[in-house]
Amino acid sequence: MSTCLITGGAGFLGSHLCEALLVRGNRVLCVDNLETGSLENISHIRDENFVYLNIDITQPFYIDEKVDFVYHLASPASPIDYLRLPLHTLKVGAYGTHNALGLAKFKRARFLIASTSEVYGDPEIHPQPESYWGNVNPIGPRGVYDEAKRYAEALTMAYRRQQGVDTAIVRIFNTYGPRMRPHDGRAVPTFLRQALQDQPVTVFGDGSQTRSFCYVDDLIAGIIALAESDYGDPVNIGNPNEMSLLEMARTIIEVTESRSEIVFEPLPVDDPKVRQPDITLAKQVLGWEPKIDLYEGLKKTLELSGVERLAR
Repeated sequence: MSTCLITGGAGFLGSHLCEALLVRGNRVLCVDNLETGSLENISHIRDENFVYLNIDITQPFYIDEKVDFVYHLASPASPIDYLRLPLHTLKVGAYGTHNALGLAKFKRARFLIASTSEVYGDPEIHPQPESYWGNVNPIGPRGVYDEAKRYAEALTMAYRRQQGVDTAIVRIFNTYGPRMRPHDGRAVPTFLRQALQDQPVTVFGDGSQTRSFCYVDDLIAGIIALAESDYGDPVNIGNPNEMSLLEMARTIIEVTESRSEIVFEPLPVDDPKVRQPDITLAKQVLGWEPKIDLYEGLKKTLELSGVERLAR
């Protein structure tokens, strides 16, 4: 039995990763200070191999047992969170990553960091391969998140090259599924919340900007496959089926059978115009690609979230 430590384990992705690793027969140490995570995300887990630890990873910490894998997922990830917590976001990317890497080094554990497609910024290459260095505005409002992740990648590679830590970097593209907070500011939960209440669905700009949406189960499978491989360079994990945000809004209105209308609001600063992963490397190295299409994923999200339409 392997012992897996997950920072940010009470968050959206972290809680799904906890579940998946337990199903695979692992012991799971869920580390979270609940800054953006929630105990509700893990309250249903009843397993003797699951332990929750309330730890602030921006401070040095120690785990008094063996650890085989460190999954470093902790970070504010939604625009609402990292704009509300800019300094904390930078600290998690810097001190949090340093402390998690230090633990992995001491325990001789395989270390995986959850990076993001935001390291590509507003890309000049489409779709984005791992070899693309990005086009990021370091001083814009999104810079606290983008640069925290870019720095964390650099720190991870420094530990790999100088300290010999066994590391992996997953660049996560837009992901959705149960347990996303309705008010976290990202497209899918926002559209779902508005559509389920028959409220206007708000699309930024003219809605022509594109995203690629991956269902959480597919994403978690890719993360575990990378952690259990011996690959060390960054790997894109996401769904390459690109669509505009206007198309996504219309799809969600259709799936929820909503009476909502679409309204348009000003585009946020530095909002990327396109976002689509090149997953050639993931296919070659991990044998991974997404299996769940958008309609199935949205229906699963609604079903597993226990969402009911509000009375009209």
